[in-house]
Amino acid sequence: MRIRTILFMVMTGAMLTALPAWGQAGDKIELSASYSYMHFSATPAVNLNGAELGGQYKIADWLGVAGDLTGEYGKVGGVSSSVYSYLVGPQVTWPRRISPFAHLLLGEAHFDGGGFASRSFAWDIGGGVDMRIHNGRFSWRIIQGDVLPTHLGSIQQHNTRVSTGIVVRF
Repeated sequence: MRIRTILFMVMTGAMLTALPAWGQAGDKIELSASYSYMHFSATPAVNLNGAELGGQYKIADWLGVAGDLTGEYGKVGGVSSSVYSYLVGPQVTWPRRISPFAHLLLGEAHFDGGGFASRSFAWDIGGGVDMRIHNGRFSWRIIQGDVLPTHLGSIQQHNTRVSTGIVVRF
């Protein structure tokens, strides 16, 4: 619960900080909120549902620094569990009305369930497609797919995640 509160506060602060840039040209900042579905390769493997909050600061039209915070929830081995990831790295984009993107993000993953907790280095390689709507300020993230290898509980996992949501540009 505490991590969710911190994530909410960080993303809210980032959005409020970006509001003064709303009227400026360039669309340098992107914030996204998405529904996320993860296939978590635990023993046994399970499917988790959650949310993904992301942001990107564009260095150029096609290159940015992206950050990604996710929380996935469900039952692993019959026990209520959660998997969080905190990642950052480069993202390339083809800036068009229908805009494909790809990223390589590095960071940390955290598992918590049934009194057991574990952290590990995590990385994420993936991409997706955004479609601009409503005067270009908003986009629908049609799909984002990621491979997210982790090493939680001293066991290697090869997780996959699919998400869809809304992107706002400032």
